[in-house]
Amino acid sequence: QVQLVESGGGSVQAGSSLRLSCRFSGYRSNNYCMAWFRQAPGKEREGVAGILRNGATTYAESMKGRFTISQDNDKNTLYLQIDSLKSEDTAVFYCASRLGTHCGAFPYAAAFAYWGQGTQVTVSS
Repeated sequence: QVQLVESGGGSVQAGSSLRLSCRFSGYRSNNYCMAWFRQAPGKEREGVAGILRNGATTYAESMKGRFTISQDNDKNTLYLQIDSLKSEDTAVFYCASRLGTHCGAFPYAAAFAYWGQGTQVTVSS
């Protein structure tokens, strides 16, 4: 059973940085894609970035620049570094994953089978 547990969210000031973490377990294969999504109030869930175990990354076009995805394979932990936070970044951030040698139809959420419970990020100006 694949399990994903996010942490690191909180209430921060605009302009600050935050690093989210996602501890994952249950994979018996090394072929999977890990990704971050976010969902703001009243909006659809949108993809932020994805990463394969070999370190190859992909970013949603609108997320390039302030978001950096990374992972520690030894710790089975996924990270998302968010810099220069803006009020419009306020959202629940989700960790997601899918089996396979690529990230499929990222940034579409339907391409991912496994999800964490989410961690709230609130940015005040």
